Amino acid sequence: MSNTAHDLAQRLGRQAEAVCRHYLSAGRREGGYWLVGDARNVAGRSTFVLLKDTAKGPAGKWTDAATGEHGDLLDVIRESCGLVDFKDVADEARMFLSLPHPEPEPHQSRARIPSAPTGSPEASRRLFGMSQPISRTLVETYLRNRGITALHGTGSLRFHPRCYYRPDDDSPTETWPAIIASVTDLKGHLTGAHRTWLDPRGFSKATLGKAPIDTPRRAMGDLLGHAVRFGVAGEVMAAGEGIETMLSLRCVLPAMPMVAALSAAHLSAILFPETLRRLYIARDDDPAGDGAMATLIDRAQEAGIEAIVISPRLGDFNEDIRLLGIDALRAASRVQIAAQDVARFMELAA
Repeated sequence: MSNTAHDLAQRLGRQAEAVCRHYLSAGRREGGYWLVGDARNVAGRSTFVLLKDTAKGPAGKWTDAATGEHGDLLDVIRESCGLVDFKDVADEARMFLSLPHPEPEPHQSRARIPSAPTGSPEASRRLFGMSQPISRTLVETYLRNRGITALHGTGSLRFHPRCYYRPDDDSPTETWPAIIASVTDLKGHLTGAHRTWLDPRGFSKATLGKAPIDTPRRAMGDLLGHAVRFGVAGEVMAAGEGIETMLSLRCVLPAMPMVAALSAAHLSAILFPETLRRLYIARDDDPAGDGAMATLIDRAQEAGIEAIVISPRLGDFNEDIRLLGIDALRAASRVQIAAQDVARFMELAA
């Protein structure tokens, strides 16, 4: 039996309607098509799947008229199940088709793409690659509900509608929508990913829009020294812990490159670009934030980099923008940055 993606896609195409009913249950049949919102099984009508071979293509071919995405039924299985590795997609397809798992042929063994180790940089790259831009998704809604309106240059953030979450080794795997943030090195190479699982029901004061689970934030991959980046650092850069913290500060300093190190420990260890001459440290008002600030000041001074601390009035800059407002955050930030950087980086109130 063939082990190729083409063969599996053809077999799935012969049962296209059954595949759609199983993996795209939010849709419905209309004539010779299955209509659904997208390949991730969101309700709607913008995606149509051919149920029979026609002049437009083979059975199982689908096109999303809203985004231009297209593919076959293997892509539907991948997207609707939230899978990353082709092996897992193929295994799921074979299970649906009731096919045995084939033994790899000797000449194919070297060409087979291995599964990425859990939590590895490669798994991070695959997860980020299968996620989608944040525009008009739950991520954009989540950020705006937290007072963050400056979303320019946020290509390091993506949305995954069904990201795996497992509370512990003894618990079943769950799926929740999530922000997927790319962690990169100074050359822009992706080394890790950060997941923030979101509540699909929307924003609440108790969770601030995060999923109601024990650990709604987790990182994977190689993080030490690296960060989630917004803009390209030159002579000036701001660094802090959280993604929401730095995006909040970016609402009043929209032209300043910024990085989120994801924790106090990782903030103290970030690597400095060779071009950096002045570092703004966006401090969180807690003991861990104070420790990271002190370490980072020492490291910057040893490297000949001017270090300037920017402090929030409340616990962090997202609390400031949500509870005090953008005008208060702008005023407080303006008096803490160097005079020459006000006109260069700050968005002034009209």
